[in-house]
Amino acid sequence: MEKEVTIYCKNTASYHNFPIGTSLMEIYNQLNIKLKYNIVAARVNYKVEDLNFLVYKPKDIEYIDASCPSGMRVYVRTLSMVFAYAVKRLFSDAVLSINHSISKGYYCRLDYLNRALNKEVIDLIKAEMKKIIDLGEQIIVEEKQVKEVKKIFARQNNQHEDLSLFETINTPYMRYFRINEYVDYYNGVLLPTTDKLNLFDILPYYDGMLLRIPNRAQPDRLEDFEVMPKLYEIFNEFVSWNQIMNLKTIGEFNIACRNKQSFDLIKVGEALHEKKVAYIADMIEQRQNVKLVLVSGPSSSGKTTFSKRLSVQLMVSGLKPVIISMDNYFVNREETPKDENGEYDFETLEALDLPFFNQQIEQLLNGEEVELPFFNFENGKRMFRGDKLKLDHDTVVILEGIHALNPNLLPNIPREKTFKIYVSALTTISIDNHNWVPTTDTRLLRRIIRDYRFRNYSARDTISRWPSVRRGEEKWIFPYQEDADMMFNSALIFELAVLKKYAEPILAEVPKYCDEYTETHRLLKFLNFFVPIHDREIPPTSLLREFMGGSSFRY
Repeated sequence: MEKEVTIYCKNTASYHNFPIGTSLMEIYNQLNIKLKYNIVAARVNYKVEDLNFLVYKPKDIEYIDASCPSGMRVYVRTLSMVFAYAVKRLFSDAVLSINHSISKGYYCRLDYLNRALNKEVIDLIKAEMKKIIDLGEQIIVEEKQVKEVKKIFARQNNQHEDLSLFETINTPYMRYFRINEYVDYYNGVLLPTTDKLNLFDILPYYDGMLLRIPNRAQPDRLEDFEVMPKLYEIFNEFVSWNQIMNLKTIGEFNIACRNKQSFDLIKVGEALHEKKVAYIADMIEQRQNVKLVLVSGPSSSGKTTFSKRLSVQLMVSGLKPVIISMDNYFVNREETPKDENGEYDFETLEALDLPFFNQQIEQLLNGEEVELPFFNFENGKRMFRGDKLKLDHDTVVILEGIHALNPNLLPNIPREKTFKIYVSALTTISIDNHNWVPTTDTRLLRRIIRDYRFRNYSARDTISRWPSVRRGEEKWIFPYQEDADMMFNSALIFELAVLKKYAEPILAEVPKYCDEYTETHRLLKFLNFFVPIHDREIPPTSLLREFMGGSSFRY
């Protein structure tokens, strides 16, 4: 008698029996499940698995499409492999680098091409990708000892390819993917065949290309394209900074740490930060009409510490900075607008008392004295504690908050009196040429650590709130980032290796059978790439101290 296994399908909210060794795809077809968009993978006991995964034990299974973050990652990874495979077939000596997210796509470079990267080349690549997709090529998952996988990749790749990841990966065995004879590595699962990649585009983008992907909310259409020259320049700046340290990938970083260079990397990274803050302070001092410095950025970007470090540099320039947090201008809790789920929406601009805020800013600019409010987050009430402020001729007000770049925040203030700064932790290093570090992962790990250590929130709490935070950023922060006079990348090349020892035990507390474990498992796998380094050389003024403690600033 054939043995069976019981699975619980979350899509149908029902139990079913199948022969042991049945694949996820076979189960999906037999249950006749209909998702809104094409199926890409499944969560099996809250871990994302590919559709060829075989079920041998009782499991909870939830099938997903590209409209959820985990599903979109599967789609983009698979698209990246087809992209790399097409490049290898056309230009065997070229090296494709998929570097980072920008303009709602991914910025890519093609080095060692031996010809100009123009529209003709890009059209050739797109046509080759479409051939591979139309053929419905199988994507095979294989696993071997790391030393054997390294030999396979060394035989396939040319001398310009980076193989340093194989030197430091912390596991004896390694999974990789194969289309025909082409092999590649990805940090997560892929689609089982190429024929589901029905939507993509590639455009010329500065000196490289932009890989366009489906819209994350509606994956049956492409993301809107938007040129972002300032964001592109800030990424370029950090590429040049990494070249100072001769590092591009995690493998190269890990090798440097094993060669006892980690403390040098910390010193150089912190010095580059300080140099940039000083440069921004000089720009503000040179614009003599500036009275308001507006500092914005997404959650856990380090806005608060940046503002404090900027304040120090402004004092060096002979100015008198005063920091005002816009959080103190929240309306009382019961007056806070609610979102579509009936929950308080603290991300919306209307959560601030805009008339009162504008009144006080205009009074300050007119030379009047005002009593600054303080918002008590415990009882959700505004209060006054006798903190009074009057601006001198050399006083500069630093306003820090997520809405600082929103033109509706201070509609009556002349633009020449303001200096706008966008702060975010943008990726500074890649796993390898085809695996990037998402810019949101650094911020999420920072927030998990800070919430746990200083706000009494578990990692599960923080992860469950993160989608709501991200929606607020998409609506209230990102649309205005290119309006900034200056951008500051608060990421540090060494920080994930430092944060690793803080984050791993916190993440380990997340139960394995809950929705938040999907993200927890992914983050733990990601952190496993890094060689841990000690934080004793991190200075007390570092942006990282805002999240892990030990700062000389008061928060």
